[in-house]
Amino acid sequence: MVFARQIQGAGWLLMVATVCHVGILVLTELPRPRGVSIALANLYEDRAGSGQFVCLDGRKVIKHEYINDDYCDCDDSSDEPGTAACPGGTFHCTNAGYKSMNIPSAWVNDGVCDCCDASDEYDSPANCVNSCSELGKEVRQREKQRNEMLKTGNALRLEMAARGRALKDEQRARLGELDKSRAEAEGLREEKASLKSEAEALENAALKVYRDREEEAKKVREEAEAHSNRDEAEETFRKFDSNQNSLLEVVELQTRIVFDRNRDGAVTEEEARFFLDERDQVDFETFVTLCWPRIKPFLMMDSGLFKPPSTDGAASEGEEVPAEDGYDLDGSEHGSQRPYGDAEHEEEDEFIQEEPLDEHEEEEEDDVGEGEVEEAGDGSDRSPAPPPVQYDLETQELISKANEARNQHSEAERHVREMDQEIRNIKDLLEKDYGKEEEFAPLNGECFNFEDREYVYKVCPFDKAVQQPRNGGAETRLGTWDKWKNSGDYSAMLYTNGAACWNGPQRSTVVYLECGLDTRVLSVTEPNRCEYEYRMQTPAACVTLQEDQSSGTKERHDEL
Repeated sequence: MVFARQIQGAGWLLMVATVCHVGILVLTELPRPRGVSIALANLYEDRAGSGQFVCLDGRKVIKHEYINDDYCDCDDSSDEPGTAACPGGTFHCTNAGYKSMNIPSAWVNDGVCDCCDASDEYDSPANCVNSCSELGKEVRQREKQRNEMLKTGNALRLEMAARGRALKDEQRARLGELDKSRAEAEGLREEKASLKSEAEALENAALKVYRDREEEAKKVREEAEAHSNRDEAEETFRKFDSNQNSLLEVVELQTRIVFDRNRDGAVTEEEARFFLDERDQVDFETFVTLCWPRIKPFLMMDSGLFKPPSTDGAASEGEEVPAEDGYDLDGSEHGSQRPYGDAEHEEEDEFIQEEPLDEHEEEEEDDVGEGEVEEAGDGSDRSPAPPPVQYDLETQELISKANEARNQHSEAERHVREMDQEIRNIKDLLEKDYGKEEEFAPLNGECFNFEDREYVYKVCPFDKAVQQPRNGGAETRLGTWDKWKNSGDYSAMLYTNGAACWNGPQRSTVVYLECGLDTRVLSVTEPNRCEYEYRMQTPAACVTLQEDQSSGTKERHDEL
C-alpha cells in the first residue's frame, strides 16, 4: 500500500511517499519547485551551493531564490514553472494515483481546477479537491484486467513456444530420416532405370522387325499411290488436252466450266492461269508436279467429295448449264462412274453421319475426317487406316515387360521427387524466424478469416494474405510472406509481391499483432491504395511486464 501527500511552501513541492511492505516503512523525499516534473527535478537543484540557477536555455544565470517568485526572469520561462508570470510557460501536474499531465502556466491560479490533485490552484479561492484517486480507479481496474490477461496469455504463449520447439525438433528428426531414405530411394531409382533400359533394348530389337516391315509396306503403298496419282493425272491431262498436242493451254481450261472459281458463268484467263501455275501452257511433267496438286483438290470439292463452307455464286435453281466434252458442271462424265466418289459411297457416308456416336467414337471420327481432308488436299485418294499391328507372343511378352519396367521406374522417380519436395518444405520451415522462443511456429500452416460487407479476408501466417468477394469469385493475393516488418520485433508481419493493382503497384499487407487469448483477425483496412493492414490477436504476442523489463523494454510509470 502506498500513501502520498504533498507539502507545499515557498513555491517548492516536497513529495513524501511512505511504502508499507511487510512492516518496513521507507520514506522518500523529492524536493523540487512547484510545477516541475520528477524527470526535470535535478535541473533545479543547487548542487554546488552557489545559490544560482541557469535558465534551461543556458542564456541567463539568475539567483536560485528567483525561481517561482512570480516574476519572469528567463526568456524560456523556465524560472517560473509554478506560477502564471511567464507567457508560454508549462506547469506539470503530478496527479499522483492518476495520469500526470502538463498544462499552460497561464492556467495556474485562474480559478479553474485543471489538475486532479489541485496543485494548479494552490493560491486561489477555487476550493479544488484531490480527485486523482477516484479517477484512477477505472484506470487501475483496466490495468489490472490487462495484467491478468497478459498473465494468462503469456502462459498460453509459453505453451505455443513449447509446441513450436517440439515441432522443429520433430522436423529436424524427420529431415535426418529423409536424408537416409533418399539415398536408398536414389539407388532404387537407378536400379529401375537400368532395368528399364535393358527391357527397352530388347523391346526395340523385337519391334524393329515390325517397324522395318511396316516401313517397307508403307513404301510400297506410297509407290502405288504415287503411280495411281500419276495415272489419274495423265488421264485428266489427256481429257483436257482437246487439241492433242501434248500441251495443256489456258484456252483449253477456259472451256471447262468446272474451273469457274467465282461462279460467274465463265472461266477467265486469270482463273485458268491459276491452275497452270500462272503459265500459258504446260507439258505433262510440269502438269503432274505443279498443276495437278491445285487441280485435283478443286475437282474433288466440285464433285461433292467435300464442299466449301459457302455456296454463293452457285447456279440458280432451274438454270441449265451446257455440258462440254462429256463433263457435267461437277466434273463427272455422263453415264459413267464418278472419278472421286459415287452415289453409293455418298449414301453410306450419310448413313454413317446419321448414326449416333458416343464421345470416344466422335473423337475418332473427327480425327479420321481431318486426316481425309488433309490427304485430299495433298491430291491423294482416301484410304482406310491400316489395321493395328498384331505381335507374336514373344514380342508381346517383351512389350509387357518393358511397360512394367517403365512403370516401376516412374514410381521410383515419383517417390524421389516427393521426398525432395518434403525436404525442401522442412528446410523452409526450419529456416523461418518464428520468434525468440519459436512461439509463432504453431501458426504456420493455419489460416484465419475476417469478413466485412463485401469481402472475405484471409491470412495464413508465414504464407500469404488474400481477398475474395463474399458472393464468390477468384482470390486476389494481397501479399506473400516476406519477413517481420522490423528485425527483432515480433509485432508486425510483412507480406509483399501481391497481385498488381490496375494501373498501380503490387499489393502488400502488414499484419499487426497484439495479445489475445485466442488467435483471430480483428479488423482489415486499406489506409493507402493497394496497401492493406490487418489487426490480429494471438497468445504468441503476449509478453508479461517482467519479461518486457528483462528484455530492456522501458515502461512509463506514473508519478506517485
